[in-house]
Amino acid sequence: MTRLRLGHSPDSDDAFMFWGLASGRVTASGLEFEHILRDIETLNQWALEGRLEITAVSAHAYAFVADRYLILPHGASMGDGYGPKVVVRQPIAPEELAGKRLAVPGKLTSAFLAFLLWWHGRPSSSSGEPPRYVVAPFDRIMEMVAAGEADAGLIIHEGQLTYGSLGLTQVLDLGEWWLAGTGLPLPLGLNVIRRDLPMDVSNAASQALRASILAGLENRREALEHALQFARGLPTETADQFVGMYVNDWTVDLGERGRTAVQRFLGDAASLGLVPPLPQTVFSA
Repeated sequence: MTRLRLGHSPDSDDAFMFWGLASGRVTASGLEFEHILRDIETLNQWALEGRLEITAVSAHAYAFVADRYLILPHGASMGDGYGPKVVVRQPIAPEELAGKRLAVPGKLTSAFLAFLLWWHGRPSSSSGEPPRYVVAPFDRIMEMVAAGEADAGLIIHEGQLTYGSLGLTQVLDLGEWWLAGTGLPLPLGLNVIRRDLPMDVSNAASQALRASILAGLENRREALEHALQFARGLPTETADQFVGMYVNDWTVDLGERGRTAVQRFLGDAASLGLVPPLPQTVFSA
């Protein structure tokens, strides 16, 4: 029996996609999975060390761990015309973010890289100093903005649906911006597997992950009930909406367009010197 440590976030969408494995509904002959739940920024940092055999990482972070990990075709979170948002207390134009104190959920998050790409891609006529970035726990950012501790906040996870409850206003939707400019979904989260694992183990783990995602989609009520314990008090209907945003056909398999999106996202960032260039091979078989 090969034991694999599987790292993922304690969030409703990750819990939903891993329900099949966590519940025992899905098994993989010869493999045993140890589920390790940590916030995404911790998993990003651990991936820099190659600590876990399989782990969720931000697409941004993958550029820094590509020498250790391959991207699995299953388990990605893609923002297809929606994604991380910048929110404020009072409406402003996006260009007015210059010089503002912007709370961000981590400098290796895909949300942060998408914001940097947006900032660098503004019209050359735009002026002003970049925002002053303040790293904060993702689940405190909306409160910080509402309380005036930050001028603006870059929000991820369920905050994308609930920011209005605190009276906040959207300035920018980075998934919408990315789709308009590229025609592609915005890569946010990826599942990756260590390059040093034997090929048969890697293939079996990949298929088990795909089976777990399909099991959740095919048994939505049971998987959602499991996911609700990680939904931070979201009403069932809102949690279901959030899960649907990030556990879908893209999650079952990236496909050619999803792979193109990952390469475009990190390729554009590399061309600006924001991340290292990707190696030739980044996707598992």
